[in-house]
Amino acid sequence: MFELNASKQLSIKNDVLSGLTVALALVPEAVAFAFVAGVDPLVGLYAAFIVGLITASIGGRPGMISGATGALAVVMVSLVATHGVQYLFATVVLMGILQILAGVFKLGKFIRMVPHPVMLGFVNGLAIVIFLAQLGQFGDGTDAPGWLADTSLEGSIIDIAWMSGSALYIMLGLVVVTMAIIHYLPKFTKAIPSSLAAILIVSLAALFFDLDARLVGDVASIAGSLPEFSIPAVPLNWETLTIIFPYALILATIGLIESLLTLSLIDEITQTHGKGNRECVAQGAANTVTGFFGGMGGCAMIGQSMINVNSGGRGRLSGISAALFLLCFILFTSSLIEQIPVAALVGVMFIVVIGTFEWSSFRILRKVPKSDALIIILVSGVTVATDLAIAVVVGVIVAALVFAWEHAKHVIVEKHDNEEGSTVYKVDGPLFFGSISHFLSGFNVAEDKDDVGLRGSGEERGAGGQPEGKDGFHGMLNLGELFLHVEREQAILPPHAEWIGTAGRGGESVSYRGRSSSCAVSSCGRVRSSTTRWDLLFQFPQAP
Repeated sequence: MFELNASKQLSIKNDVLSGLTVALALVPEAVAFAFVAGVDPLVGLYAAFIVGLITASIGGRPGMISGATGALAVVMVSLVATHGVQYLFATVVLMGILQILAGVFKLGKFIRMVPHPVMLGFVNGLAIVIFLAQLGQFGDGTDAPGWLADTSLEGSIIDIAWMSGSALYIMLGLVVVTMAIIHYLPKFTKAIPSSLAAILIVSLAALFFDLDARLVGDVASIAGSLPEFSIPAVPLNWETLTIIFPYALILATIGLIESLLTLSLIDEITQTHGKGNRECVAQGAANTVTGFFGGMGGCAMIGQSMINVNSGGRGRLSGISAALFLLCFILFTSSLIEQIPVAALVGVMFIVVIGTFEWSSFRILRKVPKSDALIIILVSGVTVATDLAIAVVVGVIVAALVFAWEHAKHVIVEKHDNEEGSTVYKVDGPLFFGSISHFLSGFNVAEDKDDVGLRGSGEERGAGGQPEGKDGFHGMLNLGELFLHVEREQAILPPHAEWIGTAGRGGESVSYRGRSSSCAVSSCGRVRSSTTRWDLLFQFPQAP
């Protein structure tokens, strides 16, 4: 799916160097997301260090990078603005506990329910989001109104007061040079990651030629000390829980969805298999610890993970080294890191965007079913307009509805009279809520015999006319081995079947052979099945 020039072999050298590259790219990202959430830059940097270190050490996907993300920051901003940063720390702790519970109860397996078109839409949408997030670096750094002022898009991510003159040309030039180095250097040597080489070369060029370029230090200072343990200063009462729980639930959900989808993406690139439930526990443990050390929490970062993979990082050492390098930047080398041109890091992220976006989706849109094409476009658009969690949920719901609509038309009802003078209906196809109308249209009450039978395809008959073998339904695929015989006021149902009836006119009741239970049948012979997760409704003619 993705064409990346990355080795599939584990290498300590590659892991360490790719970790250094990731750490350099993490700095402006963590600072930017801290600003989005309305907290101090060090809060974002601490989160990137702690979350990255713990998930890399015990997570279910070696080579995946975690840290502070924009998807979580946009949810946090209202909490911080209303209640303060201490409530954010308490929320992050609770978020981590919820994620641990999700892993313990093995909820990570539900990521399999995400269809491939949703995955494509997620990847494309996230690539667009990463691209748009870099455009802010092309602003002039003032509070001047953006170019979309007085429009419906005022205040959006693309409403920027653009640079002009030499500052813009220098910025664009350094971005292009960075991208060119990353693209062409591997053709000559792979001794060091091309992204790291590009950052170093562009930084030295800006320093040697004394270019008036925006530096990391112009965005924010990253100097700090070791994070200190502290319990969030919030009242431990029910009112606090009612404030933080909704935010914690949303953050935990978004974090796990983004992490598990990124895990699936890295699995596909590296052709290996991560452990989703283990990653859930690791993400939860990381966020719980982060909340006690003054961090804003985080989850898997697709952009940084792609940088790591593209730079040759495969093992846990790549994520661990990235976190440790970031800590070293904060403690010892902040003055040097602050001299890196922002343009170099933007160029790295643009290469990530190009590698992340599934360009072949433009070609396949005309070849895949229209419903799949719609889902790809829809999920991409919703990801950009709202956030990842909403986009994935919307995509899964639409895919499920499309599946239901398509399979609702595949029910075939065949009718014949048997030797015993009964009308027998044979039904083939999936029977669920979407196919009930089509299923009922296959019956003709006026022309049926007094004795009516209904059986599913593939049914085996045993002694006494009762079905043998498995009973009930096989999920959504077919009717299973069902034999229902309605004769005046008695119903014969499969052994061990579980049925509940709907109370009908006159309160008529019937008995059936099987488990001791009872159901009520209305004058038109309605019986409701509870043998599957679907609410199945059958309607049969009754003898006069």
